[in-house]
Amino acid sequence: MSLILEIPTINDKPKDFDCLSQLWQKVQAETEEVIFDFSRCHFLRQNAVAFLGGLARLIESRGGKVTFNWETVKRNVCANLKQNGFMYAFNAGDEPRQGNSIPYREDLSQDKDSLIYYLAEHWLGRGWVQVSNILKTVIVGTACEIYANAFEHGKTDIGVFSCGQYFPRLRELNLTVVDFGVGIPQNVRDFQKNSHLPADEALKWAFQKGTTTRGGQVTGGIGLDYLKQFVHINKGKLQILSHDGCATIDENGEIYENKQSFFGGTLVNITLLCDESLYALDFEADDELLF
Repeated sequence: MSLILEIPTINDKPKDFDCLSQLWQKVQAETEEVIFDFSRCHFLRQNAVAFLGGLARLIESRGGKVTFNWETVKRNVCANLKQNGFMYAFNAGDEPRQGNSIPYREDLSQDKDSLIYYLAEHWLGRGWVQVSNILKTVIVGTACEIYANAFEHGKTDIGVFSCGQYFPRLRELNLTVVDFGVGIPQNVRDFQKNSHLPADEALKWAFQKGTTTRGGQVTGGIGLDYLKQFVHINKGKLQILSHDGCATIDENGEIYENKQSFFGGTLVNITLLCDESLYALDFEADDELLF
C-alpha cells in the first residue's frame, strides 16, 4: 500500500507547525511506500526542510520506501532545495552551494566539533548578525545544547536534522533543529513520575535554569539560557514544539501553551533579526556594544 503525502506551502506561523504535525501523523500508519508530492507547494521554510528530511528517514527506518516526486517541485522551491543540499542528501542534486542557506544536515550521532564548525561558520559566521567573537562562541556553544539534548534526552534512533536560511528582505536569520525521539514532555513526565502532566507545564519546567532529567547529581536544565537572553535582546524568537506543547521566547517574555496538534518529537526554531547593532556580553561592553 502506498501513501501520497501532499506537501503544501509551509512557513513558520503556528498553522504551519500544525501542518508539520499533521504530516507526521499521516505517516504513522504502516505503509509500504510514501510518495512526497509537491504540487501544492510554492514555498518551504527551513523548518519544513529539516522536518521533511527527518520524516523521510523515519519512514525508511520503519522499512518503508520513500519516493520524492521531484517533477512536482516548483522551480523556486527546487532551486532552494538544491542550494541547501536537501536534494543532494536524497540523491537528486549536486552538493550544496554557497548562498543564503545554512546547509541541510543529518547527524546520526553527536559530533561536537562538526556541529560547532557548522554553527560558527555556516550560521553565525557569515556576517548576517553582528556579534562579538566571544558572544559568538557562547551562542554557538549554547546552540550545541539543542543537539546534545536531542541525543541525550530525545533518545532518537535516526539522528537529528537541521537547516537554516537567511532572508535578506526580512533581515532574518533562521535555524531549525528537529528530532523524532520521545519528546520533552514525555521525558519530564517520566522523570517526575507524573503521566498526566500537561505538555505546557512540562516545557516550562524543562526551561527553568537548573532543572534536568539527567540521572545523578548533574544539573543545568535544557541549557539555553544565553540563547534565550540573546533572542530577547535581539528581538528575535525561539520556538520549541514537542508533543502537544509549544514554548515561545521573544522580546515579550516566555509563553507556554498546549496545542490541538501533536508531534512525537521535538522541533526548535530560532529566528534572529539582522540589524546594524553589534552585540556583545556585558563585560565586553563599551559605547558601541549593546548586549
